[in-house]
Parts: sequence; structure tokens; C-alpha cells
Amino acid sequence: MGVLVKGVWSDNPPNEKTKSGHFVRKESFFRNWITQNNSYAGKEENVFVAEKNRYVLYVSYACPWAHRAIIYRNILGLEKSIQMCVVNPVYNAEGWSQQGWSFSKYPDVDGDYINNKNYLHEIYSLANRDYSGKVTVPVLWDKKNKTIVSNESSDIIRMFYESFKSFSSHWFELYPQNLREKIDEFNDYIYFSLNNGVYRTGFATSQKAYEEGVTAIFSSLERINDILENKKYLFGNEPLETDWRLFTTLIRFDAVYYYHFKCNIKKLIDFKNIIKYLQKLYKYPKINETIKLNHIIDHYYLSHLKINPNGIIPHGSPKTINQIINI
Repeated sequence: MGVLVKGVWSDNPPNEKTKSGHFVRKESFFRNWITQNNSYAGKEENVFVAEKNRYVLYVSYACPWAHRAIIYRNILGLEKSIQMCVVNPVYNAEGWSQQGWSFSKYPDVDGDYINNKNYLHEIYSLANRDYSGKVTVPVLWDKKNKTIVSNESSDIIRMFYESFKSFSSHWFELYPQNLREKIDEFNDYIYFSLNNGVYRTGFATSQKAYEEGVTAIFSSLERINDILENKKYLFGNEPLETDWRLFTTLIRFDAVYYYHFKCNIKKLIDFKNIIKYLQKLYKYPKINETIKLNHIIDHYYLSHLKINPNGIIPHGSPKTINQIINI
């Protein structure tokens, strides 16, 4: 996948690998914040105000980071307040292999009906003509100022939760005050070992880097399986922010990470408590509609051609969600 270099599309991705073969994810570039308080608007740089139908969420159903934002939009009942625009999951499809995320035709992809662009990198150029870096999802777009508010998923879900509360048709606690320190700590742990851990493993270019990544993954899964022995969710009887941040990695694990990223010491089916936990999260209202397994499988196996150059989808890869969560 290429990048934008001062507004010009380049075939050469940024260096996200060290000499030792470790994958190091670049920080998100757009980190503005949306506030509920109108008194800040225009008085401070990089402050935006929550308004109905002002913002658009650009996503891929394939991407676990974008999936977080889709989940929050759904479970908080923000569908009528924040529009959503979906990209084609295969960014190396024939004919536009060097253009990155596209809005070309695919099931559940209706094109860019907001800015009428063909590629997501064009949205980045609208926001910053000199932008240099990766073009990623999710993107939270401001129609009023014609710019990107954020391309950092962890910020976007917090803004949906905190700043759009008055527009939510089903607001509830996802980041309770008394648990915030523990939630932040566990978020950091699962980010390193699992959310980004599967990428550190799959994109490793040395045996040492791969071994470190895969060991951390399964150590973390064992720990989580133990935590869930006597709990419904990570912090008790209701799913909170960390549960949904973990869910988007787990739901992809057996379908793509086990095979494609060589995270193949065990499958999730071997973790009895995690599977029960995953079943409960999947059955949570409005969650199943956020999962498009065809997008997930096609994206990973047909886009990451350096890992899978012939675009072969393994025969044993699950074809239905039921196969993943053992229902």
C-alpha cells in the first residue's frame, strides 16, 4: 500500500519496520477533538463542536480499528447523527493496485456520496494538500470545515461516547469514572499484545520479531481466558470500552490472523472462556450488522500481497461467523 507524499500518491510505503524485522506502527496524524461545549468553538485551535449531520465516518468493514468506530456508532444509536461511508476492502484489486483504499463497487459499498472521490487518499488531500504519510481508516470528516477531525480510532470512539451524548438514542456507560485507570491500563496491554500484536507478528520480517509477537499474543489470550473464568466481561456484568476494543481483534482471529499472520499456536475455539465471551458480545444488540466477513477475508488475503502474493484464501478459513464463535 502506498502513501501520500506532500499531496502526491506514491507507491512506496513509509518504513514501519526496524532493521531487526520488527513492525512499528506509525502514529495517527490527525488528532483533533470534538467538544460538546460551543464556548470553545473558534477560540482554540483544533477544536470542533458536536452537531447532528455535520460529521462523516469513513470506514472499512475489514479493518479492526475502523470496526471499533462502527460499533460505537451503532450501540450508542448515532446512525442518524453521523453519516458513514464505506471503502472497498481490497486495496490491491486489479486496475487500482497503487491507489490504496477505493470507493469502487463491492457489496455494501456505495461510493463516496459525501465528496464524490474515487480514493480515500483524495480525502486526505482535501484536508491537507501537503499531507505525507499513510492513508488509513477510520477517518472522521467534518463537512462544515471540509477537513479531517481525526484518523485515530481510540479518539473517535471516545468522542462518540463523550461528545455526542446528547445525540445518542441509546447512551450508556462504556468508560465509567471509577474504572478509567484500569480500563486505560488494560487497553494498553491488549493493544501491544493483541490489537497491534497480530500485526507485529504477521508483518515481522525476522524470526526473532515473529517469535516475540506470537508469544505475546498467546500469553495474553491465556491471561484473558483466566480472567473470564468467573466473569461475563472483562470488568464485570456489562461490556465496556476494553471489551469492544478486544472484540474486533478476536472476531477476526480464526478467520485471518491464525492463517494469514501465522498466529497458529491455537485457535480461539481452544479457549473455552473466550469463546463464550465472544458469543455474548456477538449477540449484543446491533453488533452482528457491523461484521462483514466477506470484507474481512477478501481484504487480508487479497490486499496483503507481500505476505500472500498469489491471493490464495486458505480452504480451512471460516466462511461464516457461526464457525468462528462456535454457535
